[in-house]
Amino acid sequence: MGQKGMDFRHKEVINIRDGKKLGYVQDVCADLQTGNITSIIVPGTSKPFSMFAGTNDIVIEWSKIKCIGENVILVEI
Repeated sequence: MGQKGMDFRHKEVINIRDGKKLGYVQDVCADLQTGNITSIIVPGTSKPFSMFAGTNDIVIEWSKIKCIGENVILVEI
């Protein structure tokens, strides 16, 4: 999986355990010393009508990524 961080943008993330669409990759985290991607971040859902509710972003560790396609990333979480 020799992907660059920006290649992940706009790819939909799907959990293969239940087939649920988790959303689209918002950001990636990388080890600055090695340059390896360590996880991807998908925006979570926010609670409606709550002033103080932020998003509960989903951080998916690299080891949980099972397949990276042209438009989709399959994860097992």
